[in-house]
Amino acid sequence: MNDGLTVARLYETGEAIVAGVERCLPRWAERQVERILDAWGRLDPDARTRALEDARAAGVAATARVGADLRALLATPVAEQRATPLEVVRSAYREPTEVLAALGVPPVVRDQFDERAWPGDRYGLVPRTLGDLGDDDLAPLHLAWGLAKAAVLRG
Repeated sequence: MNDGLTVARLYETGEAIVAGVERCLPRWAERQVERILDAWGRLDPDARTRALEDARAAGVAATARVGADLRALLATPVAEQRATPLEVVRSAYREPTEVLAALGVPPVVRDQFDERAWPGDRYGLVPRTLGDLGDDDLAPLHLAWGLAKAAVLRG
């Protein structure tokens, strides 16, 4: 049933997703760069410090871009939405990838599915769920959003 309560639930879960993503994404980007640099192990301490500063800036840039894209998605009429919040968030790999590529870090080995699904994700950074950003409560919010969207569309 497409009542006001269902629409409100869709709106509330969307807003909670945006807030959680904006809270978690900056640190997620830093952690991803740090994880790959740790595995690579070829930076001296000064270069590593600069790289982590660049990762922080990349996290801020990714958060601004992804947050704006999420808000645009959620402002789109439900029947016209062609993506999910997770699809939007998965694009956050771009900014940390730029940091790693600028350092000359070689790509990691990824499985064939990942290579086809995200060809630009040279370092295997794409989050599988919203919870991968560092807040386990984000993953069920995505499910709640999807259920609310389905209810609105059915109504």
